[in-house]
Amino acid sequence: MNELILELTEISPRDFFGQRNENIDLLKKYFPKLKIVARGSKIKVYGDQELLEEFERRFDMITAHFVKYNTLDENAIERVLTSNVSTDYEAPEKSGETLVHGVNGKLIKPQTVNQRKLVDSAKKNDMVFAIGPAGTGKTYTGVALAVKALKEKQVKRIILTRPAVEAGENLGFLPGDLKEKLDPYMQPLYDALRDMIPSEKLNHFIENGTIQIAPLAFMRGRTLDHAFVILDEAQNTTHAQMKMFLTRMGKSAKFIITGDPGQIDLPRRVISGLKEALLVLKDVEGIGMIYLDDKDVIRHKLVKKVIDAYKGIEHQN
Repeated sequence: MNELILELTEISPRDFFGQRNENIDLLKKYFPKLKIVARGSKIKVYGDQELLEEFERRFDMITAHFVKYNTLDENAIERVLTSNVSTDYEAPEKSGETLVHGVNGKLIKPQTVNQRKLVDSAKKNDMVFAIGPAGTGKTYTGVALAVKALKEKQVKRIILTRPAVEAGENLGFLPGDLKEKLDPYMQPLYDALRDMIPSEKLNHFIENGTIQIAPLAFMRGRTLDHAFVILDEAQNTTHAQMKMFLTRMGKSAKFIITGDPGQIDLPRRVISGLKEALLVLKDVEGIGMIYLDDKDVIRHKLVKKVIDAYKGIEHQN
């Protein structure tokens, strides 16, 4: 009797097999002439060679579906097992509408006109500045574009960075190693990723360097090839930091720079690298600049009111 051994990598066996191995039971139903045994992250299949080859092909289709949508149920498995090609069982999507199928099948898509402009600009340009107040989805949309590019193998890694100016001299007083000290400043980036990539897979990506989250200072001296790079909170960069970052761009790289010029935490009389870059680069071909506003705020409805209230004070200063 012929044997086939398949192993799940970067996929949680518990999620893939289903509760009480119900997904494996469904596979057994469709392949009654094969003996299928699932243990740990491995599946052993015994039977006729021709049937094993067909099983392996279907299994690859199911795992690809799971990787894309981060969810698997009886209906999805049946559609895959009774179809010849992916277009027979994957719902057609309007171009650019759904960026990523997030955790538990959550659809991550641009929700406002300016978010859609950001997505379109990122298609046309290798470097895009996304400017706007808190809650407008700048970072979230950027991370979704990065995850999409990684899933579709357009890039080999994602690099997320932000200037840790809030940390400054206080870093030394925080407990733990450098990573533990810096992680609080990177939390919004982790939060976005956790919406889009299952935790087990995300941890694997971080451990093997496929996804890197680091303060801006760590970018110095690097050339970022085949990477989707997001600089978040860019309003807190200095002239030198912004120039250093922008010149890290390597081959087949995509850069998105997000920031809110109204929330600068730099010392007085220090010019924001973001404000300067927007002026210096505004006419450079290949660089997109998208401005989001309070109409793009998709947090609690009070956030819009807070932004409006502060506008009045800021315009007086």
